[in-house]
Amino acid sequence: MQPQHILCLNLEGDADTATTQLSANGWTVTQARDVGSAVRILTHGSFHVGLLIVGAKLGVPASAVEALVAASDTTQWVALCQPEALESAEFRDLVLNCFFDEQVLPVDWGDLSMMLGHARQRGLLKRRHRSDSRCVDALGMVGQGTDMTRLRSEIRKVAQTEAPVLIGGESGSGKELAARAIHQCSPRASGPFVVVNCGAIAPTLIQSELFGHERGAFTGASAERRGLIEAASGGTIFLDEIGDLPLELQTNLLRFLQEKTINRVGAVRNLHVDVRVVAASHVNLAEAVAVGQFREDLFYRLNVLSIDVMPLRRRMEDVPILAEHFFQRCAAKSRTHARGFSRQSMEAMQAHTWPGNVRELFNRVQRAVVMTDRRLIAPADLGLSMADSTIGMALNTARITAERDVICLTLNRVGRNITHAARELGVSRMTLYRLMDKHSIALEAEPRQPASSWGAPAKPIRTTSTSVTGFGTTP
Repeated sequence: MQPQHILCLNLEGDADTATTQLSANGWTVTQARDVGSAVRILTHGSFHVGLLIVGAKLGVPASAVEALVAASDTTQWVALCQPEALESAEFRDLVLNCFFDEQVLPVDWGDLSMMLGHARQRGLLKRRHRSDSRCVDALGMVGQGTDMTRLRSEIRKVAQTEAPVLIGGESGSGKELAARAIHQCSPRASGPFVVVNCGAIAPTLIQSELFGHERGAFTGASAERRGLIEAASGGTIFLDEIGDLPLELQTNLLRFLQEKTINRVGAVRNLHVDVRVVAASHVNLAEAVAVGQFREDLFYRLNVLSIDVMPLRRRMEDVPILAEHFFQRCAAKSRTHARGFSRQSMEAMQAHTWPGNVRELFNRVQRAVVMTDRRLIAPADLGLSMADSTIGMALNTARITAERDVICLTLNRVGRNITHAARELGVSRMTLYRLMDKHSIALEAEPRQPASSWGAPAKPIRTTSTSVTGFGTTP
């Protein structure tokens, strides 16, 4: 059982009784005689729960206690007071707005200990939630749409394991950002995060770069050198564009994944390395396996946990949020006249199809911030025009409508069987469910049928009323 530490701020003067009783109930007590002492203690340590003990009145300004509680926002505070203290409207407001709960003296210390235990559990939960949010959101995982919420949730889950992760998604959609978030949320966060662009290393150097080499292993190898995998020991190695790795190197990588050992070029012994592998590819590796461009056994070794990063055109609701986020980042590093985006700019960005995804959006915003002479960024500053946006909107609308119609027709044809529909559409069941949710396609509840009605025609698919725009579908 974890130790139960508590900060006891006793403003009534009788600190010994509280310490004795709390210690008897399994609490490790840290005493504070005034608000200033409590503030200093919290700057050097953390507590999941705090206890404020007062007499018939608070005795200090309520604002001071409120500031103390606000400064320790993951500490859950409980008030213990004389009944007369609650006659003060100011103290009641303080308790109701800032405290987990309160009890009046005289108190049953066993009941109070149980209440403090509940407060401690809530403090633990709040701290974990804050930690999870910081580890993802601090890395620029900006967005409030369904796909981004799902991605954050998946990152939190896979980060807590040691299994390999395969990230899929188009170029510029944020695969490396997702990989960094996985590393930062994992127990390996204090270790190195090494990025390897498998498509940017010369084929003749890849083996030496990844696995290292011994002195004299080849001409020019004047000293031994650690490879990138060995350099990532204790942390995470991110193999970006793993689909571009030559077939002969894929065999060596497979051995590393199986045995967690590497063999430097020119070495006669294997080295054990403690590395977690996260890989990414903009190409469909399953298709690459089918045409013989990627090893099937390596694919299954990497594809233990998989994450898909959606293209920006699939989450258009995040475009304004991302644009504003990038504007603030770029404006902070540049002397710009701009103070934001014009209404026409927002319309143009939401109508654009973003073939370069988030990377393209960032580049356009960065260029606009540097080059514009206007206070409000115009479409021309972004390299977008309203005419082009109108065409893009029409194409996007047609694509969305066609996708929805194909899903509805396929589901109707196979009698609403999700497995058969997914097979015909060439997607996974989870992808089909996600597409159905995106287009608000629902299966009507099917009543239990008698045996004689098995041959009855399937009930048609129902789609909820939607209004299709260039930005997606709105219920």
